[in-house]
Amino acid sequence: MKKSIEKQFERLDKTYGKDLRIFLRYEKPYELLIATILSAQCTDKRVNEVTKDLFTRYPTLEDFAKADIHELEQAIKSCGFFNMKAKHIKAAAGKLLSDFGGRLPSDIESLTSLPGVGRKTANVVRTHIFLIPSIVVDTHVKRVSGRLGWTKETDPVKIEHDLMKKIPEDRWCLINQDLIELGRAICHARKPECDGCFMEDICPKKGVRS
Repeated sequence: MKKSIEKQFERLDKTYGKDLRIFLRYEKPYELLIATILSAQCTDKRVNEVTKDLFTRYPTLEDFAKADIHELEQAIKSCGFFNMKAKHIKAAAGKLLSDFGGRLPSDIESLTSLPGVGRKTANVVRTHIFLIPSIVVDTHVKRVSGRLGWTKETDPVKIEHDLMKKIPEDRWCLINQDLIELGRAICHARKPECDGCFMEDICPKKGVRS
């Protein structure tokens, strides 16, 4: 098992490199938090289109905390689930100001205490703002890690802890983006493009659509 995973790592490194990347655009740390909240069941491309104007319209954390909820909803409407997301963004901004002095906390407990912030969003922040090794289990990571034989779990939290046991800590941040890239480009949910995939000969579940 260990040797097979290491071989898969080698293929991923050769294809995607070892530089840490982020698909969401942001300048200020709290903007990444907001962008990640918006990304739930929405593409990064759409989120980046929305936040380009959103972060200009609300240039400070205070502006988000004081935002008219209906105006905020309209500003993020195309991201889907805009009512709940607007509520969470406004409340999270307020709590960051009141409880954390306007700064993002780095520990998982404090981050997940913010409205609308689960382990996935918290781990995105920990990975890219604080460079703390973390595994982000989004839909791509969940699907591809299962197909590669790294986990049999289906619950995101259990998958996270399972991968933490099997993957060296110095690869945690990198593996997130590798599996996202692979999931988006090749290992699609409904119709994975197994033929010609660079992992084809070492994938234990070639052709599996689950």
